[in-house]
Amino acid sequence: VQEALDAGDKAQDILDAMVASMGVVGDKFSAGEIFVPEMLIAAKAMSKGVEVLKPVMAGDTSNSLGTCIMGTVAGDLHDIGKNLVIMMLESSGFDMVDLGVDVPAAKFVEAIKENDNVVLVACSGLLTTTMPALKEAVQTIKAACPEMKVIVGGAPVTQEYADEIGADGYAPDAGSSAVKAKEIVGA
Repeated sequence: VQEALDAGDKAQDILDAMVASMGVVGDKFSAGEIFVPEMLIAAKAMSKGVEVLKPVMAGDTSNSLGTCIMGTVAGDLHDIGKNLVIMMLESSGFDMVDLGVDVPAAKFVEAIKENDNVVLVACSGLLTTTMPALKEAVQTIKAACPEMKVIVGGAPVTQEYADEIGADGYAPDAGSSAVKAKEIVGA
């Protein structure tokens, strides 16, 4: 990443290439061509690359798009996808608050109240068994903060399910999450 920057490549172009590469990694993982260790290596490489890009891209974004609260819903311990989404949103200008995994619905609401300038909540659920927890999280957030925008994602989640549970947006993967998040908050 540093070599590409030194060669004069634009930070956004480098990030786009990294995101596209993670898309390939995700596809290969889904197809069973690579497994969790390879996925983790790719995610760590992406993370290190984003660390190099962050100071450069911070210069591109004069002000933050706002704060985004992110967590994996109650009963779900998956964090690779969540961590990738956090990297994507952070690099596109959001200030991120990571609540971790197995997050009860009420904790999302507490985080909204405890942080400044929260414009978006991102909820991840990667198991079909935790889809009801995703629904509960969205409904709890909307009941407490009716104007709050909520984006959802995860392997079993579809646009139809996102609509059904009252989410404002859905992203099928980490790569598209940043575009959708910006769209939802009107950035």
